[in-house]
Amino acid sequence: MTPARSILEEHLAGLAAALPPYRRAARRLPAWGAELARTLAGGGRLLVAGNGGSAAEAQHLTAELVGKLHADRQPFSAIALHAETSALTAVGNDYGYDQVFARQVHAHGRPGDILLLLSTSGRSRNLLQAAQAAHHVGLRCWALTGPVPNPLADLCHETLAVPAPDGQIVQELHLVSSHLLCEYTEQALPAALAAAAGAPAAAPVTGRGSGEPTDTPPSDVLSTDVPAAGPVRAGVEVVLNGEQQVET
Repeated sequence: MTPARSILEEHLAGLAAALPPYRRAARRLPAWGAELARTLAGGGRLLVAGNGGSAAEAQHLTAELVGKLHADRQPFSAIALHAETSALTAVGNDYGYDQVFARQVHAHGRPGDILLLLSTSGRSRNLLQAAQAAHHVGLRCWALTGPVPNPLADLCHETLAVPAPDGQIVQELHLVSSHLLCEYTEQALPAALAAAAGAPAAAPVTGRGSGEPTDTPPSDVLSTDVPAAGPVRAGVEVVLNGEQQVET
């Protein structure tokens, strides 16, 4: 009779089985790193969100970009949307938990920014709403998920799907993906910063999923009640004696 494998052996066996297909899925990371470098070098922003363990991994990624991974460099704008607890609970209380990320995408996102969503299932409604909000605002939307097909992969422009049935292994390889994304981003930064110094930032890219680009999000996915972002106001509104003026 063959003795039962320990928990450690079982876990490592599952991780080892997931590595060969993960290597193929992770081939998109150099292109993501180059695109993220161009976005950040041009003054753009990375927004990241997840739930539970995926939230912790999303916050790990933003820490690497605001701080550093290896060598010292300038900080870049990267925001973990779940980490702003007052805004998160206020939006959840007033608009429902499905809107906690979507409303922040409308608040913080600008055309050409990137939204990265992490989910082991690819079915979290608040992440689906956030992805749809990204389409409204004009953000590039990426996802790290578990096996496909799943709704989040269908809604995002590009997805790195970890082909493992165990959510723990999916999250562990999401962390590997985050570190690699930072590595590739920092590798591409010198060229991106040089290009940004001499040329305007590129126009935002549209499309979804892993197929051909498209200009609009799918109509059969969850809708959002959050209006599309309007023009950004420069200055401070002042009302004097009933007359509105704007100080710039």
